[in-house]
Amino acid sequence: MNIEIEAKFFIKHDDARKLLDAIGARMTHAPRTMRRVVIHTDDMSERSAFVRIRDEGYRVTITYKEFKNDTVDGAVESEIVVDNFDNAVKIFSGAGLDYDTYQESIRENWQLDGAEIMLDKWPWLDEFIEIEAVSVEEVRKLAGLLGLSWSSAIFGGVANVYRAQYTYIGDDGIDEINHGWSMMRFNDPKPSLLTLPK
Repeated sequence: MNIEIEAKFFIKHDDARKLLDAIGARMTHAPRTMRRVVIHTDDMSERSAFVRIRDEGYRVTITYKEFKNDTVDGAVESEIVVDNFDNAVKIFSGAGLDYDTYQESIRENWQLDGAEIMLDKWPWLDEFIEIEAVSVEEVRKLAGLLGLSWSSAIFGGVANVYRAQYTYIGDDGIDEINHGWSMMRFNDPKPSLLTLPK
């Protein structure tokens, strides 16, 4: 499996685009809506792992991803490209692996010197970016070029981005995000977990 080296940062996308343009990065994929389904088995959940089928707008991927820990290089994954999202979902369902979550997001991709920068929007979250590169040093360097403080970096899955914004979410809340939300769509009402307790 491949080690993923990545960090996420809250930043308005208009600001990010100006900074990326200023340092010579180029946009490789315009903003588009992505849809994905996530499959967890009990065994995968114990290992902080999942299988994801994702329509990225220009390709469809199936990924096995596991978070060894919540650090810049704590994720490992294996990924293949397939030609049809719905058929891939049917294959897994036919094998008894039904998805437990359907998710939407909007993503825009940029590149600079082999590093990839993703501008992401998710339901009920502020805009953020993800920087992925071949080494921790490259991720840190690019974050610095964009004026982002390493102390504000978010590591791990998107549930950790929700926890970073909604700071009162505890471990039970992370579990609810990962396993309790069957739909994460932009037009859906905000889940009660993301409403400040009275």
